[in-house]
Amino acid sequence: MTRCNVAIVGGGAAGFFCALQVAQARPQAKIIILEKTNQLLSKVRISGGGRCNVTHKCFEAAPLAQHYPRGRALLKKQFRLFQPADMVAWLAERGVATKAEEDGRIFPVTDQSETIVNCFLREAQKANVEIQLQREATGLTRQDSEWVLHTLRGEEVRAKKIVLAMGGHAKPQAYQWLGEAGVDVTPTIPSLFTFNHRDKTFADLMGISVADAEVRLAGTKFLQRGAVLITHWGLSGPAVIKLSAWAAPFLHQNAYRFTALVNWLGGIKEDELRNIWLALRTATRSPKVANYASAIPARLWQRLCQLAKIGSDKTWKELPLNDLNRLIEFTIRCPFVIQGKTTFKEEFVTCGGIALHQLHPDTMEIKAMPGVYAAGEVVDIDGETGGFNFQAAWTTAYLAARHISYTL
Repeated sequence: MTRCNVAIVGGGAAGFFCALQVAQARPQAKIIILEKTNQLLSKVRISGGGRCNVTHKCFEAAPLAQHYPRGRALLKKQFRLFQPADMVAWLAERGVATKAEEDGRIFPVTDQSETIVNCFLREAQKANVEIQLQREATGLTRQDSEWVLHTLRGEEVRAKKIVLAMGGHAKPQAYQWLGEAGVDVTPTIPSLFTFNHRDKTFADLMGISVADAEVRLAGTKFLQRGAVLITHWGLSGPAVIKLSAWAAPFLHQNAYRFTALVNWLGGIKEDELRNIWLALRTATRSPKVANYASAIPARLWQRLCQLAKIGSDKTWKELPLNDLNRLIEFTIRCPFVIQGKTTFKEEFVTCGGIALHQLHPDTMEIKAMPGVYAAGEVVDIDGETGGFNFQAAWTTAYLAARHISYTL
C-alpha cells in the first residue's frame, strides 16, 4: 500500500501539468503520477508531427472557446483564468521559448516536442513528483477519509485527492472502472479524422491542395471552410478535419457513410459563379474551358471538366448551358461518397468522456465525489486541430490543481 496527498491517474499532458501546478503551490505535498504504460507524455511527443503544437495564438476567452465542438460554455469561463498566453508565459519562465506560425499554431522555437517533454520531466524531478510506470488503475473506492485507487496488480494507492487524467481512449472499456466507481462517462467516439472516398475518382490527383475550399455534409448544416487536400484515400486538410470534429456524433451515428460536397472556390455562390461564366460565353476572346485560369489547380480543373463531359478543345463561347450547369455542380457541389474514415492513430482524439454536468466548472471536482477531479481529454471536451486540445488540457489541469492546493 502507498499513501500520498495527491494521486494522478495518467502521465500525459493534463496529468503532468496538474502535478507540477500542485507541487509549485504545495512543495511539501507528496504527489504520485500513475501511468499504465511505460512511456510518459506520449501525445506530447508526437503532436504536430513531432514538433508539439502546444497551444494556439488566440488570447481572448470567447473567441478561443468557439474552437471547441464540445465544452464551449465551460471553457469560455475557464479561459478567463488560464489561457494560451498564460501557458506561453509558464513555458518561458522555465526556459522554453515558443513561436506562433501564420495559422496561429504555437510551437517551441526548437520545433522539437522533446523540448516540452524534457521541460516537464525536469520540473517534475525538481519538485520530487513520484512517477510510477506500468501502474494501471482498475478501481476507485472511498475508505474512511481517503480515496483508494486499486491497480491491476492488486496494489492500493491511498490519497486525499485523486485526479483522473488518463486521456482519450478508442475503447470505451478503458473507462469501465470509472462507471463502477460512480462516474458518469459519455461513450467515446473518434473526432479529428479524414474521409475515405472508395471510388478513387480523384486518387491520381493525390497531393493537390486547394487553399480555400468549403466542405459540406449533404443534407445537413455541417460545413467548414479552409484548405482541402486530396489524398490517395480521399479527402484531408484543415477544413475536413475540423468538419469531422464538429460532426463527430452525426458521422458516428451514420457509420461514416455520407456524401461530402466540396466547393472548390470557397464561399462563392451559385448565381455569382454562373454570372461570371455566362460573361465568358459572350466575351470577345473565348479561351478553352479546360485552360481557364482560376483559383483551382490546373489538373483538378481539368478533372472537373472531364466529369462535366466538356471536351478539352471546347471554348466558353461554344459551351452549351447544360454543360455549363454541370460544370457549376462539380465546381461548387463536387460529390464525394464517403465510406469510412482514417483516424490519426497516434494522435487519437475522442468526443466523449467524463460528462460535464457532474463537474464543478471552476474546480473540475466531481460533485458527488469530493476530492476526485478530472482534467484533459478524459473529460467530454474536444477541440479542433491546431493546439486547442492541449490548451483544454492545460486549463482544466490548472483549475483542478488550484483547488487541490487550496484544500490540501
